[in-house]
Amino acid sequence: MKKLNFFVDCHVFDGGLQGTTTYLKGLYEELIKNQSCVFYLASCDSAHLKTVFGQFDNVVYLEYQSHNKFVRLIYDIPRLIKKYKIDYAHFQYIVPPIKLCKYIVTIHDVLFLDFPQYFPAGYKIKNKFLFRASAKYADVVLTVSPYSQKQIAKHFKIADITVTPNAVDPIFLETYDSESARNDVETKYDISQYWLFVSRWEPRKNHHTLLRVFAENKYYENYQLVFVGEKALPNKAYEDYYAGLNDSVKSRIKTLNKIDHASLVQLVRGARLSVYPSIAEGFGIPPLESAAAAIPTVCSNTTAMYDFTFLVNCLFNPLNLSDMKAKIDHALKDNDMVNQQAYIQEHYNWKVAANAFEQAISRNQSE
Repeated sequence: MKKLNFFVDCHVFDGGLQGTTTYLKGLYEELIKNQSCVFYLASCDSAHLKTVFGQFDNVVYLEYQSHNKFVRLIYDIPRLIKKYKIDYAHFQYIVPPIKLCKYIVTIHDVLFLDFPQYFPAGYKIKNKFLFRASAKYADVVLTVSPYSQKQIAKHFKIADITVTPNAVDPIFLETYDSESARNDVETKYDISQYWLFVSRWEPRKNHHTLLRVFAENKYYENYQLVFVGEKALPNKAYEDYYAGLNDSVKSRIKTLNKIDHASLVQLVRGARLSVYPSIAEGFGIPPLESAAAAIPTVCSNTTAMYDFTFLVNCLFNPLNLSDMKAKIDHALKDNDMVNQQAYIQEHYNWKVAANAFEQAISRNQSE
């Protein structure tokens, strides 16, 4: 029986870590265990890509000739697909215009259509066209949550969308020494008894509301507030509110970026509380990671996070300060996250996503 040849566009690994790199790494580390398929992974730095996925008999690393995205989509990818007789080619968000095999596209979210006020006009106009065209052009459409599945179907009028959910890195489920983690964090960052919010900076991430709850309820008297994430879009509401705080409160707030994965794990393990107040997400992995590590976790109850039903006593309206405060107070007094670890391990692992992927391919082949 002929083996299926899968081409995977891995150009995102040529940049920094992001949600799509985590998704591709986790999904394909599981999929390449299937010896009935051959996987052709392509990027501008194939040597680096090999360090990410490893060496396997059914994995071939390919290299693009150009870093330019238009050259990649119009020339490089069609050339490689034809040369290696690819059956399916997998892309994130946008597929090439020249189609020489079946296409798979993962559209992680369409939040810019649901919450247009949080996105630049040019981004909305360009991606509404490109994402819809790619979804219509593809033979298999994937996404990462039931919420995104519903919204993509609504906006693009597509019925057949498969959910391949993101997963929690198993390291967060490992047993660890809490005191050692706290000591490591205090030594490295000079922080202790802290709340943690892990997310890049955008207005929809709602840093400003968390800051208000922290300051106006005088939590700074007992805790520090730590933000971890890269700057993406400016948040004027946060900057204005922070500027009005006195220095004694500001000294209890710390912002970290360019944190490697090992350091992030320790920051999660050392936290007194994990807060995720984002208004809109296509998935939302940080609250799952902290809950998996048995850290008291509170989270927004909107968009994809609505499905985190195992956090039922810790979900809040991200626009309601009193609701956020009530859930924070509950989590600080009653840590029941240990009971949620088994659920997270069962439902948010890459085997679940890989099985859904394989079933989607099987259905497409039988059509």
